[in-house]
Amino acid sequence: MAFLQLQGLAKHYGSMQAVVATDLCIDKGEFVSLLGPSGCGKTTTLQMIAGFVDVSAGRIVLDGRDITHAKPSSRGLGVVFQSYALFPHMTVRDNVAFGLRMRKVVAAEIASRVAHVLALVRLAPLAERYPRELSGGQRQRVALARALVIEPPVLLLDEPLSNLDANLREEMQFEIRRIQSEVNITTLMVTHDQAEALSISDRVVVMQAGRVTQIDEPYRLYEHPRTRFISDFVGKANVLPGHTDAHGVVQVQTGADQGTLVLSLRPEKIRLQAAGSGRLPGRVRLRYFLGSQWLYRVATDLGELTVVQRNDGSAPLAPDTAVGLDWPTELLRILAEDEVPA
Repeated sequence: MAFLQLQGLAKHYGSMQAVVATDLCIDKGEFVSLLGPSGCGKTTTLQMIAGFVDVSAGRIVLDGRDITHAKPSSRGLGVVFQSYALFPHMTVRDNVAFGLRMRKVVAAEIASRVAHVLALVRLAPLAERYPRELSGGQRQRVALARALVIEPPVLLLDEPLSNLDANLREEMQFEIRRIQSEVNITTLMVTHDQAEALSISDRVVVMQAGRVTQIDEPYRLYEHPRTRFISDFVGKANVLPGHTDAHGVVQVQTGADQGTLVLSLRPEKIRLQAAGSGRLPGRVRLRYFLGSQWLYRVATDLGELTVVQRNDGSAPLAPDTAVGLDWPTELLRILAEDEVPA
């Protein structure tokens, strides 16, 4: 049996359906991310699990116990908010100890557990500092330590890295996963950042307009998106017309016909070759330097395609260069129609 289960979980505000009949099973120790654009229902789902938002329909079951209508304080869950919500007048040590004091844990155990969790998040030397004396990443780790010190059965993370700059955000992604793995705590994270979800999750739940549209391991989600929305939202994708040839092999429709299939082809799967070779002629329109990669916008008879090439140190292609485009046929993915209207 799954450790945390959502069974037909729904939230309605009058006639507006914020979350529609969501089913999800999360195993003990698993790291799962709810991924989707703003307004898709992911934060509402998290808040229902935490007990901050009332459930309109369905059940929440934690370790065999129905907590659907339990008070937030009785659920014992650890929550890290987007704003961190630290007490500015308290030191790092006192912020982390706060939840234990509210639970009337004895002083000796508080000291021991706070010391342990501060070491876990690598903040022991900063225990006597105040939040205003910390960097954004350090404040985020204080909030994480405060959630973990109560030894919750589940850790809920609500856009925990959204206030950090790009470099620190990437660093903290892996720091969160390190800590989660060491503690082996069941974790559910809300994010709109697909790179964040793919890099540190065991599974990713894609939500669109209040509905779950795909649940998969990050690699499979990226390589085998079910719908056009998922293909576009989880990474970059070229959407192409396609058909099945006489041998049953999926091909891109390069003629005048529209094609009977909708295909997805990731930009890094396309190879740029000399003009006159490959499956499709094109002409470089724009190029963007991304450090480890070059991103090209290439005009073709199928429209403008995005192509990503590894930066191997050689000179990039200049705009207006004629090229050929090629790709492995087996990397074309057939997309189903979007389940939710755009």
